[in-house]
Amino acid sequence: MNLDIKPVVAEFEKDYPWIVEELKTLVRIPSVSFPGFDLKEVDRSAERVSALFKESGLENVQVVRVGQSLPYVLADWCHAPGKPTLLLYAHHDVQPPGRVDVWKTPPFEPTEKEGPGGLRLYGRGTSDDKAGIFVHLAAIRAYLKAHGKLPVNVKVVIEGEEEIGSGFLAEFLNTYKKQLQSDVLVLTDTMNFDIGVPSLTTSLRGLVDFELEIRATDRVLHSGLFGGLVPDPAMGLSRLLASLVDEEGNLAIPEIVNDVAPIASQELELYRSLAFDKEAFRKQSGLVDSSKVLGGTENPWVTLWRKTSLTVNALQSSSRAQAGNTINDTAWAKVSLRIPPGMDAQKAWKRLRAEIEKRVPWGLELQIKERAIGEPWLTEPFSQSNAKAFEAAQRALERGYGKKSVFVGIGASIPFVRPFSDALNGAPPLLIGVEDPYTSAHGENESMHLGDFKKACLSQVYLFEELAKLG
Repeated sequence: MNLDIKPVVAEFEKDYPWIVEELKTLVRIPSVSFPGFDLKEVDRSAERVSALFKESGLENVQVVRVGQSLPYVLADWCHAPGKPTLLLYAHHDVQPPGRVDVWKTPPFEPTEKEGPGGLRLYGRGTSDDKAGIFVHLAAIRAYLKAHGKLPVNVKVVIEGEEEIGSGFLAEFLNTYKKQLQSDVLVLTDTMNFDIGVPSLTTSLRGLVDFELEIRATDRVLHSGLFGGLVPDPAMGLSRLLASLVDEEGNLAIPEIVNDVAPIASQELELYRSLAFDKEAFRKQSGLVDSSKVLGGTENPWVTLWRKTSLTVNALQSSSRAQAGNTINDTAWAKVSLRIPPGMDAQKAWKRLRAEIEKRVPWGLELQIKERAIGEPWLTEPFSQSNAKAFEAAQRALERGYGKKSVFVGIGASIPFVRPFSDALNGAPPLLIGVEDPYTSAHGENESMHLGDFKKACLSQVYLFEELAKLG
């Protein structure tokens, strides 16, 4: 017998202001998982999530670590015999704030403010991914308050090191794989195609994240006394990095580019059905007026979701504050390569590293260090094993947003998805989220559209009901 949805929706509406305020409280905890930041804040974030889960009626709530990992939060509620079991995933760690002087509001003081599309909540983690935790929690609380039970079984994983590449995920899976077996994976860490347009993500690019340092000398030199004879490592690094891409910004390493897998015709048709508004894209990305949009003649969604891309995330040789007329001894960069579905990330990294080593100019000394490698991921929403769950998700999103959902790819990486998809033996993976093209996740002034957040929470209420019908 299915649970009456009307009192559940009513409880959600009553609870929603509390949900927003508790999200703000969690955002105030600067749970940056990167080295050099106070990792006790990540612990504090995990404890807060744990307390919220206990208060809301989840069971077997625990904060766990594997090896030297940062804290995961686990919980469950499994009292719906004969109904599907959902594995609900989000993460509570966040990116560094970046340039604090560029933020229009304090990064860890969540602030409601008008922005693209209406009222938004600004702050680091408002969308990526602390909002995702509350999408799960809102639905769980609404059902338990209305009926004292859920229409499905749920197991919850809230990770504490997603933003640094989930380095202990394999060990975590080895430890908890049996305990977390489920029928459907629901992940709330992706983005909608646009504000108000609910989306289901069917592909993710993988990631090769690395650092390289070029050394010319064992000391900093006077540029007037030595310039012209001593190589400049900053110039050498710039020449090296520039050689890795062509005039359109595309990766210029044929051994990698030629290994990109062909796209199935059905998937390509989905991409072609999505309009690309170049002017809207320029606004979403904040491009300066003089800058061109790269990619050449390729379909833009194919470029973003199914091709390689190389990005220099950071560069350093001396500093702005202390720059003098010198030849610096070293130049450093953090670089990332996005890997499309169908490509082996380890193989691509091996080829990229070999090319970098060959292209170092002037005989300069190179040090290169791998930081993280994550494999790409792709699922087929129309396959026999996935279709019913995806159809249920489409119905739930349409009920929550009042608009039909679309299938999208995402050029970003979520290290959790592929390993857990494999660990759950092909359970349908439903990737949804609250981000939109104006969110600025990972950048300054990260924000979340509050109207879409409420719709996402409501959609999760309906998703539990729709998936319960499959049991």
